Amino acid sequence: MALKTSFLCVLALFFCGSIHAAPASAAKNHAGQRPIAGGQWSQDHYSSLTQIDRDNVSKLSIAWKFDTGEGGEGIETNPLVVGHVMYAYTASQKVIAVNATNGKLIWKFDSGVLANQPARGVAYWSDGSQQLLLCGIMNYLYELNAATGKPVARFGEAGRIDLRKGLGGDYRKQSIVLTSPGIVYKDLIIVGGRNPETPPAPPGDIRAFDIHTGQLAWDFHTIPRPGEPGYETWPTGAWRSAGAANNWAGMTLDERRGIVYVPTGSAVPDFYGGARVGDDRFADCLLALNAATGKLIWSFQGVHHDLWDRDFPAPPVLLRVKRDGKWIDAVAQTTKQGFVFLFDRETGKPLFPIEERPVPATNVPGEVSAKTQPFPLSPAPYARQTLTSSDLTNRTPAAHAYALSQFNQFIRSTGQFYPLSVGRETIVAPGFDGGGEWGGPGVDRRSGVIYINANNVVDTGGLAINDRTAELGLRIYRTQCALCHRDNRAGSPPEYPSLVGIRDKLPASLIIQTIHTGKGRMPSFPNIEGSALTALFNYLNTANDAADFVADGKELRHDAIPDHTSRAGNPAVDARGKEVYAKQCAICHGDHLEGIPPSFPSLEGVGGRMTAQQITAIVHTGRGRMPAFNASRIPQTDMSSLLRFLNASTINTIEVSNDAQVPALDEMNRYRFTGYHKFQDQDGYPAVSPPWGTLNAIDLNTGKYLWTVPLGFYPELAANGMGNTGTENYGGPIVTASGLVIIGATVFDNRIRAFDSRTGRLLWDWTLPFAAAATPTTYMIDGKQYVVIASGGSKFKHTNDGFYIAFSLP
Repeated sequence: MALKTSFLCVLALFFCGSIHAAPASAAKNHAGQRPIAGGQWSQDHYSSLTQIDRDNVSKLSIAWKFDTGEGGEGIETNPLVVGHVMYAYTASQKVIAVNATNGKLIWKFDSGVLANQPARGVAYWSDGSQQLLLCGIMNYLYELNAATGKPVARFGEAGRIDLRKGLGGDYRKQSIVLTSPGIVYKDLIIVGGRNPETPPAPPGDIRAFDIHTGQLAWDFHTIPRPGEPGYETWPTGAWRSAGAANNWAGMTLDERRGIVYVPTGSAVPDFYGGARVGDDRFADCLLALNAATGKLIWSFQGVHHDLWDRDFPAPPVLLRVKRDGKWIDAVAQTTKQGFVFLFDRETGKPLFPIEERPVPATNVPGEVSAKTQPFPLSPAPYARQTLTSSDLTNRTPAAHAYALSQFNQFIRSTGQFYPLSVGRETIVAPGFDGGGEWGGPGVDRRSGVIYINANNVVDTGGLAINDRTAELGLRIYRTQCALCHRDNRAGSPPEYPSLVGIRDKLPASLIIQTIHTGKGRMPSFPNIEGSALTALFNYLNTANDAADFVADGKELRHDAIPDHTSRAGNPAVDARGKEVYAKQCAICHGDHLEGIPPSFPSLEGVGGRMTAQQITAIVHTGRGRMPAFNASRIPQTDMSSLLRFLNASTINTIEVSNDAQVPALDEMNRYRFTGYHKFQDQDGYPAVSPPWGTLNAIDLNTGKYLWTVPLGFYPELAANGMGNTGTENYGGPIVTASGLVIIGATVFDNRIRAFDSRTGRLLWDWTLPFAAAATPTTYMIDGKQYVVIASGGSKFKHTNDGFYIAFSLP
């Protein structure tokens, strides 16, 4: 269609566009390529390649390096290789196609969406004549032409689906992010999403969309509705207000049987369930669904009425094991608790016994904890289950004394599923980050041996009563922010930064942007708006940032600027702003500010990216292909209305009444979690004895461990003679037919390593520029085998750059 000018089209020059260097080369998939994140839909991370083996792996060196030009909290992408092309993400979720033999950029897709959440891979579909990529970018699912990187217009709305839609309520106030790639089955793309940890949160529906049109094909409700299985395990009508029970970890497909295996997480709020009394099926479940229809085949719940945020953290893996001399097709699920559950793929029958054991009861008024929880009798857990004084660190006498003094203040759990208490912290072992984590395990599909990297540290957590009489900003902070940043705003750095003195660190506009779009592990909070947002700013003491009140060297009169924080505001003014937007902007940017990327970016949250003064200046003077719009075309009154509609004017510090809109402090918010606290010594190292991270080989035919080795080290401790302690690790291993287990994941030493899969002996390692918090990929092109991994830092250490680095033999 003919291009019509829009006064905000200039934003397209800032936030979107594709870079093209050459067309992508597509080829039929074979053993030397990885057309699926995880290696194949079985998620076993297995490769049949053998060129790189035990004898020559020590000779690996860098074949090529691709610089993404972006830093941040890490790149968690497991690259996908088809033909001669590698598809991956940058830290800001730009999709890239790179020549997999030399690291040269082919194209880059920039959606224009402000993106800063993890992106762990893309999905691929081909019918032989066309090749498509299905890519999650924040709350959108994009379909791209794999050869050009351009959106496929017929899919959804101009090449994308807004996953917030169809979950009930005002979709613009929903928060959902697609952090793990969907599953492609025939002509369907099946997805879940990452939801907030606090209410309000949308339900964790599992949805399938038509590859060609983007139309919804089926929808499985993880929070059951009347007449659906599991409805009786929730309070009556819970589906109307309960949230999450979502799949953020990714899925697994048995393509021959047409079964998709979906692990889910906890319901919100994570740590208090007074408003969701019951077992809360299908939260914390492994679901086996008919991939064509979404109908339930079987399910297993790993945690009843979860009070510990024990989400299933990774896709299950498909493998074959022997029982009574016969091969059985099985599915294995790893957990944060350090358990491995093993089931018959078709029936869900456990292949190792699972025992429902009595567990301690809660002492929190209003809470009703589950009486029993499931424990697999084999294999033994791969992470510590309890903590005693004899397990404390002996790194130095001072560290031990400090750890002991802290230990004596905590409630000491006697194992898994010890409920948190009010007013005193409880030991949680393993910690909230596992055990197993999102990287998932690898499997030698020939032998049935599973390789699991695990965290082996301890956290503490507790509950506090929410004061319903507290001022509004404090109430909002406690219900929405304290979960991670703690009651005192001190956070738990570096994972959860301190918000003390935030006004001196960030401008108000960037804080708004972060609240409304999220960042890293932080979900978005679009529901915090209007006077509630202003109250939160008042509490954080950030609203007086002078930088936001200055234009042309003069201080702006606050009363001359529309209230940026009020979307409702004056209905007449808002209505006029909507009319102006519809006339001037909607032709390019959509009726709901959603845009038509890459040509016309989304304007959702533009007020968090640009000040009222900046937008007004662009309107009046024009820029690029956008003409100027003088006062005769957009009078000042219309400009003010438009700014209010766009939610784009300056924050004012104002007093608000306690009846302003805020998430309801009902039974769901009766208590709050006091924050994630790692049990550390006075120097910031784990306050427990090593190993703090491990790599484990378990024979799932027998449930017996073959070997366990520490994984990772702290360079400064190693320099003083304390090496090989193991560390926290994020990202999974790959397993090769030539007897190798290759893994990055260690977030403090920046290494990638290769181990002998039979013995656990270290055969090779390489120091990367930054931590590799990702799963590697191996592939073969033109007779040469490569291993590639993302090196972009982690939540523990942010970077100013990020790379994909490929290794090969000389």
